[in-house]
Amino acid sequence: MSDLEVKDDALASGTSRCAVTEYSGLSKKGHAPYNPRKKNQDSLIMADHADTNSLVLCVLDGHGEAGDGVSQFFKRELAKEMFNHPSWVSDPKKATADAIHKCEQQILRNSRVDTEFSGTTLSMAIIRGNTIIGVNIGDSRVTIGKLGPKGKIIAEEFTHDHKPETPDEKKRIIAAGGRVFAVEYDDGIDGPPRVWLGHMDVPGLAMSRSLGDAVAHTAGVSSEPEFFERELDPEKDRCILVATDGLWEFMTNEECIAMSVEANEPRISVDTLVREANNRWMKEEQVIDDTTVITAHLFNYHGGHT
Repeated sequence: MSDLEVKDDALASGTSRCAVTEYSGLSKKGHAPYNPRKKNQDSLIMADHADTNSLVLCVLDGHGEAGDGVSQFFKRELAKEMFNHPSWVSDPKKATADAIHKCEQQILRNSRVDTEFSGTTLSMAIIRGNTIIGVNIGDSRVTIGKLGPKGKIIAEEFTHDHKPETPDEKKRIIAAGGRVFAVEYDDGIDGPPRVWLGHMDVPGLAMSRSLGDAVAHTAGVSSEPEFFERELDPEKDRCILVATDGLWEFMTNEECIAMSVEANEPRISVDTLVREANNRWMKEEQVIDDTTVITAHLFNYHGGHT
C-alpha cells in the first residue's frame, strides 16, 4: 500500500494498520422535488498514510450555490496538504490546521468557485495508532461507540457541533457585528437560529463555523477548527461514526451507534444508516438532505455482539 492512499469512490471500504481494522463510507445525493438537477454537495475523504500508521476519515457538507465545488476542492486537496506538511509526523494537529487554512485560502481565491455565499462544513477523525483526534468545523459530527454499563454499547459524542446559539459562538458573532436569530415561518414554526449580517438579512447560515462563506465570515462565522483527542481503549471502544448532518438531523447519537454496531461489516452499517436517515427526512420534510456516513470498526470488532 502506498504512503498516501485516498479512496475516491462514493462507496468505498478498506482496512488499515491503526486501531481501525475495517472501514467504509457512503455519500448519497438527497432529494429535492423542486430541483431535479440537484447535485450531491457532500464529499468524503478516506485517506491512509502508511508511514505513520494514520487513517483520515472526513466528511464535508457543502452548502450554497457552489457548495459542491467547495467540498470537492477539499476532497481533492486536503489530505495531500496534511501528509506533505513538515509537522505531519510530529504534530498532526498543527499540520491539519495549517492544511485546512491553506486549502481555504486557495478556494477563496479561486475565480471558478463563487464562495461569497457558499462553503462547506468539515468533520474529521484522524486515527494514529490507538490515538484518535477529532477535528470539527460546523455541524457535521464524529461519534464513538463504546462499551458501557452492563455490556451495552453506548454513544460518546466526540466532536461537538458549532451552532450560532451556543454561548461562546454567539458571543463571537455579536462581537463581530453579526446577529443571531431564527426566522419565523407562516405556520408559526421557527427555523434554527441563523447568522445574519448586522445591516442585512443575509446570509442566514445555520452553523457558526464553516469553510468558504466569505460574507458570513464578516459577521463572525469562523473557519477555525476545534480539536478533540483521546486514546482508544481496546477493551471498550468498538466503532467510530463520522457523518454529515443529513444523518444527525432526525437521528440521535444513540440510535446511530446502536444501528451501526448491529451490522457485521462497516459497509452494511453505512448503507443501513443512510437508508434510515433518508426515510426519516421524507417522513418529516418531504425532502432529503445529502447524507454522508463513514463507519469504522475498532480492534477487530464485528457487529452484533460485544
